[in-house]
Amino acid sequence: MDEGKQPVALNGDGDEAASAAAHEALVSRLEALLAEGRGCDDPVLLSQLLAALHEARREAKSARLRYRELFNAVPDPVSLIDTDGRIVDLNIAGEKAYGRPREELVGRLVHAINPDLPDDHMAPVLEALARDQTHVVEVYNMRQDGTRFPVEVHSARFVDGAQQFIIAVARDLTRRREAEQNYNALLSAMDKGVLVQDHEGRVLSANAAGMRLLGLDEDRDVTAGLHWQDWLVVDHRGWPIRFGEMPPLRALKTGKFVQSTLLGLYHVQRKQLTWVTATSVPQFRPGEDTPYQVISLFSDVTELKRDSALFLRTQALARIGGWEWDGGRGRLYLTDETLRIIGRSDDPPVNLEDALMHVVPADRGKVEAALESVLRDGGAFDMEIQMRSPDGRSHWARLIGQSEGRAPMTARITGILQDITQRRQIEEALRSQARTDALTGLFNRDGVLTELERRVAEGREGVTVVYIDLDRFKLVNDLLGHAAGDQLLVNAARRLEACVGEQDVLARFGGDEFLVLADTRRDPAAGERLAELITRAFGEGFRYAGEEFTITTSVGLARFPEHGKTVQQLVNNADAAMYAAKHRGRNTWQNFTPELARQQHDRVQVEAQLRRALDNGEFRLVYQPLVDLADGRVRSAEALIRWFNPILGEQPPDHFINHAETTGDIVRIGAWVIQAACRQMAAWIAAGNAPGRIAVNVSYRQFLNEELLQVVGQALAENQLPGERLELEFTERVLIEDAPDTVRTFEGLRQLGVVLTIDDFGEGYSALNYLRRLPIHGLKLSQGFLRGVPGNDSDAAICQAVAGIAQALGLEVVAEGVESSAQREFLLGLGIRTGQGFLFSAALDPDALAAYLRQNGGAPLHG
Repeated sequence: MDEGKQPVALNGDGDEAASAAAHEALVSRLEALLAEGRGCDDPVLLSQLLAALHEARREAKSARLRYRELFNAVPDPVSLIDTDGRIVDLNIAGEKAYGRPREELVGRLVHAINPDLPDDHMAPVLEALARDQTHVVEVYNMRQDGTRFPVEVHSARFVDGAQQFIIAVARDLTRRREAEQNYNALLSAMDKGVLVQDHEGRVLSANAAGMRLLGLDEDRDVTAGLHWQDWLVVDHRGWPIRFGEMPPLRALKTGKFVQSTLLGLYHVQRKQLTWVTATSVPQFRPGEDTPYQVISLFSDVTELKRDSALFLRTQALARIGGWEWDGGRGRLYLTDETLRIIGRSDDPPVNLEDALMHVVPADRGKVEAALESVLRDGGAFDMEIQMRSPDGRSHWARLIGQSEGRAPMTARITGILQDITQRRQIEEALRSQARTDALTGLFNRDGVLTELERRVAEGREGVTVVYIDLDRFKLVNDLLGHAAGDQLLVNAARRLEACVGEQDVLARFGGDEFLVLADTRRDPAAGERLAELITRAFGEGFRYAGEEFTITTSVGLARFPEHGKTVQQLVNNADAAMYAAKHRGRNTWQNFTPELARQQHDRVQVEAQLRRALDNGEFRLVYQPLVDLADGRVRSAEALIRWFNPILGEQPPDHFINHAETTGDIVRIGAWVIQAACRQMAAWIAAGNAPGRIAVNVSYRQFLNEELLQVVGQALAENQLPGERLELEFTERVLIEDAPDTVRTFEGLRQLGVVLTIDDFGEGYSALNYLRRLPIHGLKLSQGFLRGVPGNDSDAAICQAVAGIAQALGLEVVAEGVESSAQREFLLGLGIRTGQGFLFSAALDPDALAAYLRQNGGAPLHG
């Protein structure tokens, strides 16, 4: 740049400013004279003007000299650059740093001193300067010989009139990098551990001493090798420290220096305790007030415990007792804190046997075995034991011991004794939480059984087990959703709490069942009064989301010891009494009785025989015809199962079907029924005398089983039957399950051509939405509604409603239990064409049904 175009003009002091103002006034006067067309014939004025001009020229030269002196006085390379990135000026430090004269660089792009810059390198600089900010970047500049050196470039804006320039100061970082290398070398050489963690506490790096102290190989990645969950960290009192309370995290949280802190690091797998003193220093970036990382220095002070004085002081600070057993000399050494823990500060034990007397007998054997093992083989042990003080108080302690040498030279064991009574109390509180039902806040199943077991073990008479089941809970839960079900359980728990006494124990036993351990020691009839109170408490309805519904209870009672001498017997017998109450009509209670015991025994016997009945060939099928109500001709037949057991005799279906569903045996039995019915249908067809189709009842458990489709498909294929020859009847419970597998099963059965009918329609959940959505062909009107027709208006209305729904949806209706001509005429009046019942025929064996078919012929099927 030409000297005459120097873009810098520096202001002078106060005298120079006044002189400049006088010069400005003279120039203004001369301009006025020239504007009037007159010359300056005043020699004094002309002399003053010439003097002012000379002074202005002198001052401009002086300003240029001052600029150059100041520019060159900066010890760092300074470049003046225009907005295109072209070098306008360079100071002497820059010439020396780059090894090139100023004239060689002025006018060239800044790439001449930094060839690695991208083409758009000026964009972020100009963007920062536009915000009146300084732009800082670390790059490598180049000398004339091609060598590079690191620099930190600070760029600021400089305006000269209408022109804008950039002043770039390049700070040489070579010495800083050398310092960093020296710092890293120092870290490697020092014997103190150094740990660097980021602002979230994640370990970034550690020096060699730190790796050794943490038990890690020096060539291993510390971030992968260090797992804090493998360590138990305790403070100077011996209490566990949470991760967020450790000195580095406190330094990050507070932004303050954390002085030397004594910590105990216990490695769980290695069973090794190391004491360290740690100092943590937070690190800040320029201009920020939040630490971005923390550096911790820590020293291993474990060896210092060999110094008796420091050992005792450290143990006192940590409130963890130290001990040493010299097996060779038979000497026992206990610190003051250990003596305090065992309660022998004034009367120290004289030997190991004396000290072990404070360990409760149940734990003493394992302590002696651990000591003997370490003395013999070396190693360490870590155990929790219960101790008893001389005053009889019991407390928990953690006992850790480690051999001082390696076998066979092991003769000395050192360790710590820590009072952990408070921690065990916390754990007991957590165990109490584990015995609590999260939804209701009551005892859960484990909690109440544990309490009952304790009372039974104590032989405490006057305990009555009250078993409570909420009637119709599943219906509410299924129709209104689990949120409503949960709210109902909470409200039910509150009502039960209002019923039980202070000495009673209330628990949610599971699902919608509750259990009360009633205290009946003073009043044997208290259990019955409690049961009566509970049934009355549920007389008022429940409300949810604006809807009101009624939930009643079935309650069973069993007393200890007359109704059971074990926990399982008491609960089972109370359960049996509850089921008896439910069978009596619900909303009532029942004591356990010998008759219930007999029924329970019979139920167990039935279930035991039922498991073997299928393999023993004890089942057979009978068939009830379904006829045209108008002319009596047979349209189809329903297969009904019968069971004859050599021990129990003939068992009607209502005696064993529920058992089979409860135990899950119904799945195998149901598959056998489908196969046997299809086989019989094929035989009738081969004989030329067969009903239109065969109907089989299917349990909801079969629909939940993935093998139903396979069972049906295989039965049809093996007997060469088209799907429309088989009809499956299921209850509305199948619909309410609405599991995805159930829907897929319906679709699969429809593809097979199987006819699907809802049995006992109207007695269950009556989920009408499913009639429209699922591939259902027909409904069977429950005989419970047919008994009262035509005389009972309510039953007649229900039958009319079912018939109307079926007709609207194009479904066939079959009436069950038709026993009179009046019922038959009533059904025909509703448009119902098919029925079954004793008016036409009871269930028949295969040959008898074939004869019935020959007498009554067949009718074409509809639907």
